[in-house]
Amino acid sequence: MPKNFERMNYYEMLDIGPAAAAFEIRHAYNAARQIYASGSLVSYSFFSGEEREKILSLIETAYQTLINEGTRKQYNEELVRRGELEVKDDASAAKKTMGIFDIKRGPCTMVTLPGRDVLKDKIERSETIGTILQQEDIYGADLKKIRTELGVELEHIAQMTKIRVDYLKHIEEDAIGFLPAPVFLKGFLKSYLKCLCLEPVEEISGRYMGTVARSGGG
Repeated sequence: MPKNFERMNYYEMLDIGPAAAAFEIRHAYNAARQIYASGSLVSYSFFSGEEREKILSLIETAYQTLINEGTRKQYNEELVRRGELEVKDDASAAKKTMGIFDIKRGPCTMVTLPGRDVLKDKIERSETIGTILQQEDIYGADLKKIRTELGVELEHIAQMTKIRVDYLKHIEEDAIGFLPAPVFLKGFLKSYLKCLCLEPVEEISGRYMGTVARSGGG
């Protein structure tokens, strides 16, 4: 399991702010569990079964601590003592309270992506895509060019993967400062690539993550 996940505090694990309400904690917890559940599109082939179980255990501990008012208060006090949490007003503390996963309740409009055969055929025929996939460094802007070339809307990918559209936009716009933690980013990217039938997923995602790291985002 990536060490940076183990180093996260409970708020970072659930991607919520210190002022998050109980319903936001539950929402973030359910979303995080979905991302690391067996067979999850985002975490498929990225984590071993053992690593996934360890992450789920940490997420469970984070949830049980933060959902209880008493244990959450004690945990906040501990973070303050460690210098990891500042005492701020509610407006400042609530700066980051929306989860990174777009798990919506109620009915939604289903979208249909082009068939895999159609996408693969376009990839094989496109000189633009072929050139990009041969690059050593792959940027978010390159991924956007590929997606546009394939005629796939970003909203379609968001609905298929349950990843928020703004995070997908941050990836495509190379907004390094707004990208999620690497432990999530790698999974997001692999889901993105799979939706577009771009292969090999491991190699392409590795080149992108290397580019992010060299740009100061990893």
